[in-house]
Amino acid sequence: MFKSLSLKVIIFGFIFTFFSSFGQSFFLGIFNPSIRNELSITHGQFGSIYASATLASGFLLIWVGKKIDDIDISKFALFVILLLGFSCFFFSKISSISILFIAIFLMRFSGQGMMSHTATTTISRYFTESRGKALSTGWFGLSAAEFILPVLMIYLLSITDWKNIWIIISIIVLVFLPITSFILVKSLNFDSREKTKNKTISDDNFKQWKRIEVIKDYRFYIICANMLAMPSIATGTFVYQSFILSSKNWGPYVIAQSFMSYSILSVVTLILSGFLIDKFTSRKILIYMNIPLFFAAMVLFYFDQPFSSFVFFGLVGITNGLCNVLGSSTWAEIYGVKYIGSIKALTTALMVFATALGTAIFGILIDTGFSIEQISLVSAAYISISIISLFFIRKNLNPIKI
Repeated sequence: MFKSLSLKVIIFGFIFTFFSSFGQSFFLGIFNPSIRNELSITHGQFGSIYASATLASGFLLIWVGKKIDDIDISKFALFVILLLGFSCFFFSKISSISILFIAIFLMRFSGQGMMSHTATTTISRYFTESRGKALSTGWFGLSAAEFILPVLMIYLLSITDWKNIWIIISIIVLVFLPITSFILVKSLNFDSREKTKNKTISDDNFKQWKRIEVIKDYRFYIICANMLAMPSIATGTFVYQSFILSSKNWGPYVIAQSFMSYSILSVVTLILSGFLIDKFTSRKILIYMNIPLFFAAMVLFYFDQPFSSFVFFGLVGITNGLCNVLGSSTWAEIYGVKYIGSIKALTTALMVFATALGTAIFGILIDTGFSIEQISLVSAAYISISIISLFFIRKNLNPIKI
C-alpha cells in the first residue's frame, strides 16, 4: 500500500504517536494517586494544577508548533525528542506543587502537544490521495501504547517506585528516538509529496488558507466544538479514573483492563476510518464522529456493573479512532496543506486547552459533590449540542477551488 519514502513517513508517524503517550492523559492519570499521596493534595487540587499547566503548554504550542512550516523536519524532530527526554526525567523529580506544575507543563507540551503535532503534520503534508489511510496507520502508534502501557505501568508500580519508571522512560526516549527519526525523515523536505495520478485532488487546485483566515471562518469553530468533545471528556475520565473506580465500586484493575477494549476498538476504527475518509472524504464522515461518545456517556450514567467499563471505554475508543484521523485530515481537506503546520499548531493547542478544561471541570464538579452519573449527563448535553450545530452546516464544508 505504501512504498519507500511513504512507508518511512508512516513509520515515523507511528513511532512519534506511540511516544506521545507519555504526555497523554490516559498515561499521566495512572500516576495520579501516587502523586496525590506524595504531595497530600485532593482531586480538585491536582485537576487545577493539571489544567493550568496544560493551558500554559497549549499557549506555547501555538507559537512553537508553527515553526514546523519553517524548519527542516529532521531538525525539528530532534528538538522535540530532546525536549521529551528531558521532560520525562524532570517528571521523576516531582517533590512539591511547583515542581508538579512544571513537570506536567513539560510533559503535556512535549508529549501530547509536540510529538503528536510533529507526526500528524508531517503525514498530512506529505500525503494527498492516501491521507486518510496514512493518518490512520500512523495513529496506530498511540493505540498500541494505549493497549500496552496501562497494564504494564500498573504492574511496574507494584514492583518499583513510580519515579524510577520515569527515569527509565527518559533513557529509552533519548537512546531510541534520535536514531530512528534520523533514518526515517533525513531525506524529507517541504516539497516532498506522495506520488498520485489523480490530479483533480491535488492541493494546488484549492485555496491554501493562512491561519489568520482560518480563525475568521465560522465553520472552524463549529468543527472545533465537535473535535474538542473527545479530548475534554476522555481526559476527565482518564485523569479521574480512580474516582470512577471508587464511585462504581470496581476492582483496582477494571479500568486498566478496559483500556484494552478502548485500544482494540480504536485500532479497528482507525483501519476503517482511513479507507472511509479516502473514499468519502473527512467532511462527510465528521458528523458521525461523536455519536459513540454520546452513547458512552449514557453507559456511564445508566450502568454500574464492571462490564460496563469495557463497553464505555470501547465506545470512547471508536470516537477516538475517528477523531485521531479526522482531527488532521479535515483541516487539510478544507484549508489545504501549505500552511498546515500553523493551522495544526492552533488546533492542537485548542485540543490541549480542551483537555485542560475537561480536567478542571471534572475536578471542580467532583469536589462540589457531583456524582460520575451527573457528570456523564453534562458531557452528553455538550456532545448533543455540538453534533446538532455541525448538522446544520454539513453542506458548507467543501474546500474553495481556485
